[in-house]
Amino acid sequence: MARYIAAVTLILLIILVLFRAFQLKKLGIKAVRFGEMDKKDFFIPPFALLLFYIVFSSASGPTEIGAELFHNELVSWAGVGICIMGILFFVYALISFGKSFRVGLDEDHPGELITTGAFSISRNPIYAAFGLILTGVFLIISNWIILVYVIAGIWLFNRQILLEEESLRKIYGEKYVEYCNRVRRFL
Repeated sequence: MARYIAAVTLILLIILVLFRAFQLKKLGIKAVRFGEMDKKDFFIPPFALLLFYIVFSSASGPTEIGAELFHNELVSWAGVGICIMGILFFVYALISFGKSFRVGLDEDHPGELITTGAFSISRNPIYAAFGLILTGVFLIISNWIILVYVIAGIWLFNRQILLEEESLRKIYGEKYVEYCNRVRRFL
């Protein structure tokens, strides 16, 4: 059951992003800017698809993909709880983002600087939510490949955050620097 919840969590994550992007498109806002400033972003989708394959195949039955590091029902259900917290925080971040939500960097039409809601807890609530979800999935499906994904994901999130922070400093200047002094990068 916990493995099904891991799969549903990933599906829900994609649905939420696409739904919000389509909402903004109706308002004339191009929310998906993925890969426009950094072409290396296009290396991410194939790895994401492999993660989805591993999660979905392990939800449908035993798999030979990656040796399981441990199996404990209590830890799996803790992972479910962490996935649920991650999805709820993700939804809170999407709501807090309002019309400023973007997938990728958008220096041409960035929207307003959001510092309330989820952004009063973390400067990067979307990435914090992704990190929670990846950690939860690892606790549910504890194989070494997903552990590598967690480590690589944290590295990629940090890389993207640094790029975004540089861009946000250029766009918002001192207002963004003051915000950084008040709110942590993660949780």
